[in-house]
Amino acid sequence: MTHEEIKRHRVESILREIIPEAFGTLDDERINGLTVTDVVCSKGRYDAKVYLDTSFLTEKEQGEALKQLRTVAGYIQNHCKQAEGWFKAPCFKFEFDHQLEKVSRIEDLFKQIEGRKSKKEDDQNES
Repeated sequence: MTHEEIKRHRVESILREIIPEAFGTLDDERINGLTVTDVVCSKGRYDAKVYLDTSFLTEKEQGEALKQLRTVAGYIQNHCKQAEGWFKAPCFKFEFDHQLEKVSRIEDLFKQIEGRKSKKEDDQNES
């Protein structure tokens, strides 16, 4: 791992902690309850994708939250700069993380396969 990659991972880790703090300072209930699942910075740390948990939000609420987040992105960027004493902070792009849903579906499929396999073995043992 190069020195630049280590710096990028450090910035990502710090942002995972600071961004929820910035959400908490806002008066918008839609944003206060959001959970940051991951932050991925670009190679030069100029841009960062912030992945948010989709729990407890409908598609419509997710759209409204993203619209509001685009509006307050500058405030969140300034909050991060001030909290860490940075000269600049990455420009944020917010997205909802659907990986957890995919993992859950895959786990359900494995359970179904296991159930069918054990049922098949039981049927063979009875014969």
